Amino acid sequence: MLRNRIRDTIRARHFSKRTERTYLYWIRQFIRFHAMQHPEHMGESEVAAFLTHLAVQKNVAPNTQRTALNALVFLYVRVLDRRDFSVSGYRFAQKPRKLPVVLSRSELDTVFESLEGVPKVCARLMYGSGLRVMEVVRLRVHDIDFERLSLQVRDGKGSRQRITTLAESVLPDLRHQLDRARYYYQEDLTVPGWTGVYLPYALARKYPSAPREWGWQYVFCARDRSIDPESGCLRRHHVAERSVQRAFTTALRAAGIEKPASCHSLRHSFATHLLERGADIRTVQEQLGHSDVRTTEIYTHVIKRGGRGVVSPLDR
Repeated sequence: MLRNRIRDTIRARHFSKRTERTYLYWIRQFIRFHAMQHPEHMGESEVAAFLTHLAVQKNVAPNTQRTALNALVFLYVRVLDRRDFSVSGYRFAQKPRKLPVVLSRSELDTVFESLEGVPKVCARLMYGSGLRVMEVVRLRVHDIDFERLSLQVRDGKGSRQRITTLAESVLPDLRHQLDRARYYYQEDLTVPGWTGVYLPYALARKYPSAPREWGWQYVFCARDRSIDPESGCLRRHHVAERSVQRAFTTALRAAGIEKPASCHSLRHSFATHLLERGADIRTVQEQLGHSDVRTTEIYTHVIKRGGRGVVSPLDR
């Protein structure tokens, strides 16, 4: 079955579950667009027709069009083993240069005042440490180093790892959250059938006791246990990204901020404010986990000057 072949190929390369869902979605859309023909009976011209349909009829963003292409290239090259597959002659929709939305310090203070509970701690960490929303909800207990004021990001975008700064002013809230997580953890230990937290890359088979160890538990654990749909195991997952995003959007409205901001604006604000305080562009690149400094240079639209040392902008 084609779907199983795609999944097996994706998982053999340790792609994220989000990438797996995205690729499967666009491959399904491609097949439906061509009246359920099997991809083996199609090729470059059918892919080009589908991409044109997305740009012209569906009016999707250039990034969305390229994501669909990535999924189809993966299908033909990696799954169907068509090494000569190419759409190099296709003209894509031009990707506009989009400047990041940055919140001022006064706006951030107002938003933080409108938040409470887990979303507030998550928001302060996203701004104070430059985390993405998926990175903050996936933090595990052993990722926090209170003595060195640092966070280990193990499951970042592209499966890259990095160490970023931890704001000293967020420590009381973080310790309180850990107390909450430990309460749930101790409760889970007494529940029959609880198999421990999810571990990636078959780590649970390599370290059988790790899923039940405190250090591997999520910092922002969910309130309720649930059945893992893939393994069928009883687990306690982390809080959903959407719950944090919804709370942040509500706080923006309550603060009267009209900017088209999102949780990711906290990461943009972290980088911009570090540069304003004199941090070196290479240092900011390392903090954000960018593989190319050109990605980081977009923040120099705010300020262009060097500096040394990293102190979280949350500790102003």
